[in-house]
Amino acid sequence: MPSTTRQIHLSARPSGLPGPEHFVTHEVELADPAPGEVLVRNTVLSVDPYMRGRMNDVKSYVPPFELNAPLEGGAVGVVERSASDDLQPGDTVLHMAGWREHAVLPAKHARKLDVSQVPASAYLGVLGMPGLTAYVGLTRIAEVHEGDTVFVSGAAGAVGSLAGQIARKLGAAKVIGSAGSPQKVAWLVDELGYDAAFDYHDGPVAKQLAPHGPVDVYFDNVGGDHLEGALFHMADFGRIAACGAIADYNAEAPVPGPRNLMMLISKKLTLRGFVVSDHGKAAPDFYRDAGAWLAAGELKFRETYFEGLDQMVDAFRGLYSGANTGKMLVRL
Repeated sequence: MPSTTRQIHLSARPSGLPGPEHFVTHEVELADPAPGEVLVRNTVLSVDPYMRGRMNDVKSYVPPFELNAPLEGGAVGVVERSASDDLQPGDTVLHMAGWREHAVLPAKHARKLDVSQVPASAYLGVLGMPGLTAYVGLTRIAEVHEGDTVFVSGAAGAVGSLAGQIARKLGAAKVIGSAGSPQKVAWLVDELGYDAAFDYHDGPVAKQLAPHGPVDVYFDNVGGDHLEGALFHMADFGRIAACGAIADYNAEAPVPGPRNLMMLISKKLTLRGFVVSDHGKAAPDFYRDAGAWLAAGELKFRETYFEGLDQMVDAFRGLYSGANTGKMLVRL
């Protein structure tokens, strides 16, 4: 084991898209674990859109990142040293001490993983927070019914790519997706089983969605023009699961809301926002169902990798330029 390790700190609060000037990589002494702790060598780090909100010093559903302290995020790694009876050297674990090469943390904050059937990275994506988010949005929030037409925005991302497939497993008759390139559109239709998909760069969302409605369920990862476009084509009594609004995360000024919110009333719609961390009780059902679908080859996923801690910021910025298909990850 090395005597030092590297970790990335947030050095300044960004306005707009974060850049390299907002982060600093520090080399620090690598301490031995205290009683009840483990030392983990991280192998894969998660990069997620929600991290942008934590870079702002505002009250939200999760505390902001501290300045001049290691950033946090999902990670998987291997226990190298253990001062706990619960975990042993060689165990593969999931934890939240990402943005660093090694982590010393309480063993109770690390979850031992079964990697006999899937790679550890799957627990950051298809069997992790993104998968659970898609599952909760479609089973607890918008409640997909047999025969529904479902529209998913950001459908080639970590959550969206799973949401469309899960909607189909829940009985949706038609699944439509939006994505940011012709290659992603082809992936949705040719491999993931979407009935239709469109590149949102090719024209207004409302216009491109028009041939595919009316929509019973909209799973919203984007907000902005996607939400406005979906509202035009929702069926009466339609349900909207508001999962994210990545279109606005780097806005430097308040963004106007959809101009057609009156349709919530005229169409008798339900729009409900949710945060997956409030739905831990759904996790056993998710692991049961998603595990079975994955084992049967009925749930497909992709991972996009950047290599090394030095590319962590580039990977994070890449979320906002469409650099990822499926889950964005950094491999150490």
